Amino acid sequence: MLVATIPLFDENMAVQAYSLYVQSKNYLLNPILLGTGRNDGAVEIPGLDIIKMVGVDALAGDKEVFVEINNISVFTDIEEQCAASHNKVVLLMDNTVKPDEMYINRLKALKKSGFKLAIRKLAVASFEPYREVLLLMDYIFLDHRRIDISKARIYFSKIYPNIKLCAGNIKTQEDFEKLKAEGGYHFYEGEFYRTPITQGEADVSPLKVNYIQLLNMVNDEDFDLAKAADVIGRDTALVISLLKMVNKMSVNSEITSIRHAAAMLGQKDLKKWINTAVTNELCADKPNEITRVSLLRAKFAENLAPIFEMAIHSSELFLMGLFSVLDLILDKPMDEALDMVKVSKDIREALVSGEGKFMPVLDFVTQYEAANWSEVSRQMIVADIDMKRVYEAYTQSLQWYRDLFAN
Repeated sequence: MLVATIPLFDENMAVQAYSLYVQSKNYLLNPILLGTGRNDGAVEIPGLDIIKMVGVDALAGDKEVFVEINNISVFTDIEEQCAASHNKVVLLMDNTVKPDEMYINRLKALKKSGFKLAIRKLAVASFEPYREVLLLMDYIFLDHRRIDISKARIYFSKIYPNIKLCAGNIKTQEDFEKLKAEGGYHFYEGEFYRTPITQGEADVSPLKVNYIQLLNMVNDEDFDLAKAADVIGRDTALVISLLKMVNKMSVNSEITSIRHAAAMLGQKDLKKWINTAVTNELCADKPNEITRVSLLRAKFAENLAPIFEMAIHSSELFLMGLFSVLDLILDKPMDEALDMVKVSKDIREALVSGEGKFMPVLDFVTQYEAANWSEVSRQMIVADIDMKRVYEAYTQSLQWYRDLFAN
């Protein structure tokens, strides 16, 4: 299966839930299934299978997770299939679930079992006919590019005040700010939080400059471990993070100094830890999803290295994924942001020009995280990539991220 997690933000840009998007077959390899794709998973719901295999914590942490169901799977034994607490799962349906008695009775039973319900893809003309369905919904997704969302917001606030509104398909920060100013929306969904910076107007804070200097130091071919340890010692957050990492590796060893802790990790592991920990600190004043995107891209790209026959470049691919949002972190265009750190020519080509030998991996990673399954499927066919290996590469990245912040 292919699986991606899409964040849902509140007005403070804090992630409050994730939507789980799953594809269990490559329909480009099975054209006959294209017309019946909605029946895929009629007995088993792919999203619930993923929760069972990977765990809800790896997918969404302590947040709610929205799982797609359709007009057929809604009648399956969802209660038995769900391996997570029902109150953490929101069953997300669309307009194929009709406002008929059999659907309404089934939705009532699911609500009684503790599930929350959400619906999307309802046209304005369907609001009144779907009255009995909407009375059961906890959330409704409103595509602000397809309908007059301001009027819809007023309508729902008067007729269905208990439904939480989710503003969807938000492309830019400007759209997000406008919708936030209107008020009345519980969640915001879209790619607005990943909008690239095009104008270099912001100064980089002194603290971030120090972090960047540390990144440059450890990304030299043969950096001085003791000097790196001394720089780490100037920042309490990094010291705490380093000690936690070392304690995980050797709980019986007494750490006598920062240099001792760095030596226990060794040059290779210290370099990787610094790249990860420093990026996390650089993101401290950004939405927490930027940190997650950066780290998941890094680990996913690294895991994809052997699949793309680039195992020898796995460390570089990790850095490429890590720095793929550096423009957002530093509030500068990507070329200016990369001027501040030391990266290889291949990484720079991929991130700035969209070219070079690493670009296929970067494009695959970004298409995958957006759940653009048709393009992901096309690339897997062209490169002769096995779906199972991609699934394992991504889910291992999710588990790695969960474990990274477990303590």
